[in-house]
Amino acid sequence: MPVPFELPEIAQELPCDAPLELTALAGKRVALVHDWLTGMRGGEKVLEVLCTLLPDAPLWTLLHNRGSVCAAIETRPIHTSLLQHMPGAARRYRSYLPFFPLFAECNKAKDADVVISTSHAVAKSMVRRTRTAGGSQPLHICYIHTPMRYVWDLFDEYFGPARMGAFASRFVFAPIAAALRRYDQRTSARVDVFVANSTYVAERVRRIYGREALVLPPPVDVARYGSTVREAGDRYLVVSAMVPYKRVDHAIRACATLGRKLTIVGKGPENQRLRALAAELGADVVFAGFASDAELADYYRQARALLFPGVEDFGIVPVEAIACGCPVIALAEGGILDSMTNETAEFFHEPTVAALEQAMLAFEARALSAFHPETLRARARCFSEAAFIVRLAEIVQAAVNPPALPLEIPSGLQSRRDTTELLDPPVEAAWLR
Repeated sequence: MPVPFELPEIAQELPCDAPLELTALAGKRVALVHDWLTGMRGGEKVLEVLCTLLPDAPLWTLLHNRGSVCAAIETRPIHTSLLQHMPGAARRYRSYLPFFPLFAECNKAKDADVVISTSHAVAKSMVRRTRTAGGSQPLHICYIHTPMRYVWDLFDEYFGPARMGAFASRFVFAPIAAALRRYDQRTSARVDVFVANSTYVAERVRRIYGREALVLPPPVDVARYGSTVREAGDRYLVVSAMVPYKRVDHAIRACATLGRKLTIVGKGPENQRLRALAAELGADVVFAGFASDAELADYYRQARALLFPGVEDFGIVPVEAIACGCPVIALAEGGILDSMTNETAEFFHEPTVAALEQAMLAFEARALSAFHPETLRARARCFSEAAFIVRLAEIVQAAVNPPALPLEIPSGLQSRRDTTELLDPPVEAAWLR
């Protein structure tokens, strides 16, 4: 079983901006690896914390759109792959997905005693397996957001018949995805310690890679919401990219049926379709588009509740909401089961519009007084940057200094040389090995 996330007691007493350090890495050459740098999303927030803790660590990545990430990431040596020089890669880098293994194999982190990767695609693969001049292999700690989602759980979303056509999906993209799945499994052996961002992802790591993972939720900037005064209004809120798997359409349909008001913050390829749906249903929906941090805090503060009908690997948005004292109505699936409790959220158990409607009615029956803002904020502080660093420091200390480990070593700290046999046969092409 994955090691459950338990907030270290000291972290409960620390401010979110506590000057914490990874002391176990002092004097060691550390390299960072990240899939690509094209914007500041959840994965880049984790990388930002690592870069702040390790200001001298060089960074390896497939692609870097300069100026797209924060200063802590930008102001360090960044080593990019061949993808950086491919036509149109800055905007359409995912089009080169079949070649990601090639780009990764040609751009591995080097000259390091410890490699820390943050991966949802091929970053975990960008580590040399050969011994260094000193005779040792680098220790590789992988903070994994998910195994490569494009070819596992969300293949149909990206390459299914509805998106690519039946012929192309079956005879072009399915074989490519099969090769990428084998590569993804095979290169899991390059990782010494898997650290998953949720129990949900840890279970996926076990199922796909045959490996155990420690569980460490990502850092959430709850400090910026600390002074928010709750002023609940009558509008429900969705904060989400407009893509199919987020199920924003479920929120629109539920609010239309119940006659409730809804505000949607976010952009994405589904924008026009969702606007048309809201107009067709006559729903009272405000499409707010992009929101700054300050504007987002106001939306959370004034919302009746946050609607969260999709399944996320972790889900930072619900934690931000409760940091503002805003309760959540959520599908009881995915990483949200690590972050929310019955005191912070009203859950529903089927991914249907009808189930969401029933949950909204149940939430309204409980009344807002059942969700005390201070209780919600206290739960949010469990996922602060300070809590993340304290737990990460424990993991790094145990991985770097094995003699300091307790007698019962967490299974997530097993050596890559002890990994289970992969489920699929190896890919024959040499560059995929």
